[in-house]
Amino acid sequence: MDRKNWRKRISRRSDFTSGVIHLTRSNIINGQRYSAIDILMKILIERKLMGSTTRTGYINGNVHSVCFQDIPLYSVAENIYYEQKLKNDNNRDNYRYTGCGLRFSKEYIFKRGGRPVIYDIKEDAKKYLNDEDYWRIVNFDLTNENNFIDWTHEREWRLAGDLDFELSEVEVLIHDNKSYKKFIKKCREYKEVDILLEIKSIITMPSILF
Repeated sequence: MDRKNWRKRISRRSDFTSGVIHLTRSNIINGQRYSAIDILMKILIERKLMGSTTRTGYINGNVHSVCFQDIPLYSVAENIYYEQKLKNDNNRDNYRYTGCGLRFSKEYIFKRGGRPVIYDIKEDAKKYLNDEDYWRIVNFDLTNENNFIDWTHEREWRLAGDLDFELSEVEVLIHDNKSYKKFIKKCREYKEVDILLEIKSIITMPSILF
């Protein structure tokens, strides 16, 4: 199958997509809290996604990696809504992720080394993978009915290490209209490069779900 027919097949399936998405959230850096938009701007200015580790994410092994979701935008919006509800219902301090992030073509991430993760019981997967490939493992275990571990709804991809990227490869995701205006304002204030001109597009998530 050539690339043209591959894309045709995807276009006829509502459950498939040609892109993968990295979502971010607010964070505390050196004692100072930054909003999700602040973090997004930092990523775009540096043109770099820093890989998560065992300490900062759900990464197995010693290789840090960047995480993506291989799902359509409407499914991303549903995941975000669920995370918000989970936070509110359980009085959690923070989200795992919000509707701010970056979308790349699947081809681009694949060529940079990104691959689908391996969903399996963590200890079982470690028996057939080399240590340097543990970063691809996502724990999946339905044996204990009181503690199901299942993240397969994210169809996760990971890329070992960090990702340096070009702005021209990026579609920006914004989680609401207020954040959209804040993002536009920050982009215009940043004078070293015209981020709005360089990126592919901007997608606001509420328009997809509601």
